[in-house]
Amino acid sequence: MSLGEIFLWELLGTATLTLLGCGVSANVILRKSLGHNGGWLLVNIGWGLAVFAGASIASPSGAHLNPAVTLGLAVNGQVPWSQVPVCIVGQFAGGTLGALLCWAAYKLQFDTHDDPANTRGIFCTGPTVLNAPWNLVTEIIGTFVLVLWIILSPGAEAGPDGVPQFGNSALGYAAVAFLVIGIGNSLGGPTGYAINPARDLGPRIAYAILPIYGKGSAEWGYSWVPIVGPVIGGMLAGGLALVLPVS
Repeated sequence: MSLGEIFLWELLGTATLTLLGCGVSANVILRKSLGHNGGWLLVNIGWGLAVFAGASIASPSGAHLNPAVTLGLAVNGQVPWSQVPVCIVGQFAGGTLGALLCWAAYKLQFDTHDDPANTRGIFCTGPTVLNAPWNLVTEIIGTFVLVLWIILSPGAEAGPDGVPQFGNSALGYAAVAFLVIGIGNSLGGPTGYAINPARDLGPRIAYAILPIYGKGSAEWGYSWVPIVGPVIGGMLAGGLALVLPVS
């Protein structure tokens, strides 16, 4: 596959991810939306299904959708380093595009929302208790779980009688969706679980440029945490997987 094709599939997949992920957040937060006050579980399920949809679309490129996944796989030797910049640029471009499309889908609800200063959370993450070093630790841990699972997740293998013993490959990308929902439910409370720099920075950029009257700050002072944390977590997972006794 050419680098241009990898860029295209990663862009389309990540755009789908953020369109649907930011979409479920908008559905819950915006008051004139039918999903208003749907709660944290609805948000987590929506983001998990967004990962499923985006990964299914981007399957030709390997469906990374996440610079932390790309870097973890590169450290582990499963992705050539020459592909890493192309994947990451496509992911960030897709993350921005998907968030812009989300705004377009909900424009009337944004225009009539009575608390526009509190709409940043539709697009990007933020901590419930601001302490950048500990917020960083939270993002590292969540991303480490995600990337290590992706690297070590078993596929379908034939048993002694020739009957396949299905691993997570039997579920396809739905397995990753279940994991994302689980991470959100278990580890998402402190920071909103970005666990993906493209999922956070792309929509944050979109929020900064969108014409949402009365909107709040994009919180650029915090924006490095959901970038650096996932990168560290992903690369740590890739490095650990190299030394684990896995056949």
